[in-house]
Amino acid sequence: MASAELQGKYQKLAQEYSKLRAQNQVLKKGVVDEQANSAALKEQLKMKDQSLRKLQQEMDSLTFRNLQLAKRVELLQDELALSEPRGKKNKKSGESSSQLSQEQKTVFDEDLQKKIEENERLHIQFFEADEQHKHVEAELRSRLATLETEAAQHQAVVDGLTRKYMETIEKLQNDKAKLEVKSQTLEKEAKECRLRTEECQLQLKNLHEDLSGRLEESLSIINEKVPFNDTKYSQYNALNVPLHNRRHQLKMRDIAGQALAFVQDLVTALLNFHTYTEQRIQIFPVDSAIDTISPLNQKFSQYLHENASYVRPLEEGMLHLFESITEDTVTVLETTVKLKTFSEHLTSYICFLRKILPYQLKSLEEECESSLCTSALRARNLELSQDMKKMTAVFEKLQTYIALLALPSTEPDGLLRANYSSVLTNVGAALHGFHDIMKDISKHYSQKATIEHELPTATQKLITTNDCILSSVVALTNGAGKIASFFSNNLDYFIASLSYGPKAASGFISPLSAECMLQYKKKAAAYMKSLRKPLLESVPYEEALANRRILLSSTESREGLAQQVQQSLEKISKLEQEKEHWMLEAQLAKIKLEKENQRIADKLKNTSSGQLVGLAQENAAVSNAAGQDEATAKAVSEPIQSTSLVPDVESREDLIKNHYMARIVELTSQLQLADSKSVHFYAECRALSKRLALAEKSKEALTEEMKLASQNISRLQDELTTTKRSYEDQLSMMSDHLCSMNETLSKQREEIDTLKMSSKGNSKKNKSR
Repeated sequence: MASAELQGKYQKLAQEYSKLRAQNQVLKKGVVDEQANSAALKEQLKMKDQSLRKLQQEMDSLTFRNLQLAKRVELLQDELALSEPRGKKNKKSGESSSQLSQEQKTVFDEDLQKKIEENERLHIQFFEADEQHKHVEAELRSRLATLETEAAQHQAVVDGLTRKYMETIEKLQNDKAKLEVKSQTLEKEAKECRLRTEECQLQLKNLHEDLSGRLEESLSIINEKVPFNDTKYSQYNALNVPLHNRRHQLKMRDIAGQALAFVQDLVTALLNFHTYTEQRIQIFPVDSAIDTISPLNQKFSQYLHENASYVRPLEEGMLHLFESITEDTVTVLETTVKLKTFSEHLTSYICFLRKILPYQLKSLEEECESSLCTSALRARNLELSQDMKKMTAVFEKLQTYIALLALPSTEPDGLLRANYSSVLTNVGAALHGFHDIMKDISKHYSQKATIEHELPTATQKLITTNDCILSSVVALTNGAGKIASFFSNNLDYFIASLSYGPKAASGFISPLSAECMLQYKKKAAAYMKSLRKPLLESVPYEEALANRRILLSSTESREGLAQQVQQSLEKISKLEQEKEHWMLEAQLAKIKLEKENQRIADKLKNTSSGQLVGLAQENAAVSNAAGQDEATAKAVSEPIQSTSLVPDVESREDLIKNHYMARIVELTSQLQLADSKSVHFYAECRALSKRLALAEKSKEALTEEMKLASQNISRLQDELTTTKRSYEDQLSMMSDHLCSMNETLSKQREEIDTLKMSSKGNSKKNKSR
């Protein structure tokens, strides 16, 4: 912000400086022109002075010559005066001298005449030169006056410019001081920003670690728990249950309750209007008790008698619509299925109005054709016929818009969502039109009733019927006005509530999806109710976290256990193979034993029978032990105590065999223990390697974060240095600009001083001239 303000001020100062510079150039040009004019005038003055000096010199020489000539003439006159008396005395001698003097006189006269003519010519030239000099002096004086005025004006302009320059200089100096203060404050702010950046970097690091952990956890949860993103497609998103807005539902139910009350009042007024119209047809223009009414009115009365079957369903449809809006549902146009039934009932009522409209018009025409009808009554009947046509047209218009609003709950393609607001606006306009038409009907019918009451044939029955019809029309007018104002007041809420639906979508796609959504909503509500049951005691949170850490850090992970199971299966298969091998070996040993026993029996036939019986029992016991797997295992694990009467060599072999079998058992147990320990160590090594890999990954992530943080720090430092440099450059530019302006002002002052001196010198010269 500070840099932007500095740039704005600098631009303004630059603009002012450019303007002042342009003005300075114009003033310089004017001063140069004036200097050129003054130089030309000086040259002219010099020429005139030279010519004047020449003329003065000539004048002086002529005056001197005239004086000489005058003196000479005086001398000649004196000589002539002296020579006249002498001439009287010397007449004789003077004849010759008179001739000489006469010649001299003629010469002098001619010379004098030339001098006189020359003097006259010089006087004329002197007079003309004097007149010309006066004229030039007058012109020069007037020019000097204009130049002095112009010089005064230029001086005023120069003084204004100097004042302006001084003001700008002071302003720039103040700005410079302010900028210096601002630069100091900005430096302080930069230091604070550095500290804040460091704190923010630490916070950012902590937040990044926290968010990265949360992101990994959320991604793992999404990958494990979310099979697909159903909000991506509008068909699937329409099945999602929106957030339950209880306030919206209560508001819609309240609005529906108010609308139901208004519709009930309107239905009552319509029933009264049609019923009392039927009664009026029975008594006017012909009373059915006295005479039979026309077939047209009979048919009209028959149709009007059926009005309840068309009007009552409107109240029922609105009641069903009100009952469908509950606190647990989602009320939008796609879910208000009962609006279709109300629209159908309104359509049936429109058909009823279309059916009775021609009979009503013909009945009014019949009233106009009767002898009791006056011209005023005929005019009112014509107005009422026009009003009935308008009322039917307004009902048709209203039914069209309500049918359009019912389309989203049955046929979603019938009405675009973008047109909902315009349809609702048109419904409000149609309701206001219905109210205006009902006001006209009430006005015209009241005028008609007053005219009919003034008729002499008007009965009390007709008067009361007209009053009832008029009261029903007034009730209709009031009900229409209430509905129109109610709809206009809630129109903005209706338009705003259209966006109430699935999250991140334009709305429900079809009525089927809306119905499925409502079913899902019921299931979700039932599930939430089931969740309200008291829960069993669970593991405490801290203990669960500790168990989780133990589970994550234990070696009994899924992969380790799978590998252990695989290894154990391989060991079992190997042991099975060894078992089969040892079974075969046992069978072979059994056969060999039987043969050996047979051989020993043959050798010991001559011995005692008791010994033979013991040997047979021993052989039988050995054969039974070899036939069973468990007996073979016991035979392998436990030493066999032979009861046969074998020599010491065989007993020694049995002892060695038992010793080696025990040793084998011991070694196998040690081998199994070593295998289990190796598996345990392998699992621990695998877990440690995984931990090491995770630690390396975290280390790489932290190094990348450190790099990013160092880059951010370097970037911020570069920005700070650039801002410092920009501020310093701006300050240096401002100082250079001030210096240049000071130089230009000093130059302009010098020029102004020179102009003043030159103008003063010119004025002095002109005054001296």
